Amino acid sequence: MNDRRARVAIDLGAESCRVSLLRWHDEEPRITEVHRIPNGPIEKDASLRWALGRVLSGLEEGLHKAAAEAPEGIASIAVDGWAVDYVRLDQNGLPPHDPFCYRDERTVEAKQKADKLLPPEQAFQRTGAQPLRINTVYQLLADPDNEKESPWVCLPEYVLHWLGAPRVAEFTNATHTGLVDIATGDWAMDLFEQLGIPIEAAPCIVAPGTRLGQLQGPLAALPAFHDTELIAPACHDTASAIAGIPADLDSTAYICSGTWSLVGTLVSEPIATVEALAARYTNQGAAAGGFCFHTNVNGMWLLKQCIDTWISAGRAVNIPELIQRASVCVLAGIINVDAEPLLLSGDMPARINHELTIGRRLPIVDKPGNEAQFARVIFESLAARYATALADLEQMIHRKLARIHIIGGASRNQLLADLTAQRTGLPVECGHPESSTIGNFALQLAATEEATEGVTRNGVRRWASLLSNSTPH
Repeated sequence: MNDRRARVAIDLGAESCRVSLLRWHDEEPRITEVHRIPNGPIEKDASLRWALGRVLSGLEEGLHKAAAEAPEGIASIAVDGWAVDYVRLDQNGLPPHDPFCYRDERTVEAKQKADKLLPPEQAFQRTGAQPLRINTVYQLLADPDNEKESPWVCLPEYVLHWLGAPRVAEFTNATHTGLVDIATGDWAMDLFEQLGIPIEAAPCIVAPGTRLGQLQGPLAALPAFHDTELIAPACHDTASAIAGIPADLDSTAYICSGTWSLVGTLVSEPIATVEALAARYTNQGAAAGGFCFHTNVNGMWLLKQCIDTWISAGRAVNIPELIQRASVCVLAGIINVDAEPLLLSGDMPARINHELTIGRRLPIVDKPGNEAQFARVIFESLAARYATALADLEQMIHRKLARIHIIGGASRNQLLADLTAQRTGLPVECGHPESSTIGNFALQLAATEEATEGVTRNGVRRWASLLSNSTPH
């Protein structure tokens, strides 16, 4: 590539949002995080929402920092983030209110009503998306603005729209809505009609790596952002994270371990069988062809919620020290990490103790010094769940897996990696903790390089390998 200007990746996370900068040093790329914005759902108007204004203000600050650090100019910006949540737009193209958080319980009743119109088995066979109540389809049905035909756009694509791009739905993110026809890759318009969701409000679907025009607005006046292009990477952060794995994934399982743990592998064709539905597997678009076939497992949400409880009680927590102490703890028991109460917020130690008692285990006394016991239960239980998920996976894809590649924040957790290897009997590789950023940049570079033919898996993997090797973990 001849263009040695910098590039920016924005990663939206449920716990923090990041602005990262790629610059070239002696013909090698270097990635640095220039800004991080704390994030989390807030209670507002008797519902759980995202503080969109606070996030956008933080992103603007981060982009100003990126511009200041890159006098050579910035060639492109791309955005990835979590799926299913969306932003409504009013007649002026502005959000009338903060977007709902997927954990808001308004979708419980909406899904029950939807299941009568479209049974989960039919929905899964048609869309390949596991019919979870957090999916966009059920959120839209629960939204009072649904009948107004107000336009909507998923969160990462909204940030691109806020920066000047047209309103679009990038394919990997669109497949999480539960409204994409898995056979055609486009909106299943008859499902919109069947469920009473206005198709007119949906954005058009574009492929990963689509170039969406130039940055607009006040930021474009900064010299570094002159002629900066906006690119839709794999807007779903998991798809970007998997694109950031440099290894050949044909015989490799991945575990994207963050707030959620996504356990699966790449497949060339979707698997929408009764067995896949029962095992809670889903088919989501991959960055450069094929599908990410994985199941959602509760993840570091459990530990984060425990830590929040302890900190609110005045107990300091050092995570590396907590992991080290957990490695020598006596295990109090294994719990079902996907139990419904553990998906909710608030007093997670008490919720874990409840699950221990269900399993006829003694609860852990929640007092200073016992935090590592809770951590050990979480890590052992996650590893056990990974093992059952991978056993189900091998049966459905009709082949054995050779290794596991862990990416995301938990790739720094050697105890969890060791426990996973013990439980599964497979070697475990710890990848890059910021693999979604690696994949985001790899897709930007591949999209620019392969503009005439679209991104290819080999092109994305080549850039991911270069970026992973040149960027410290």
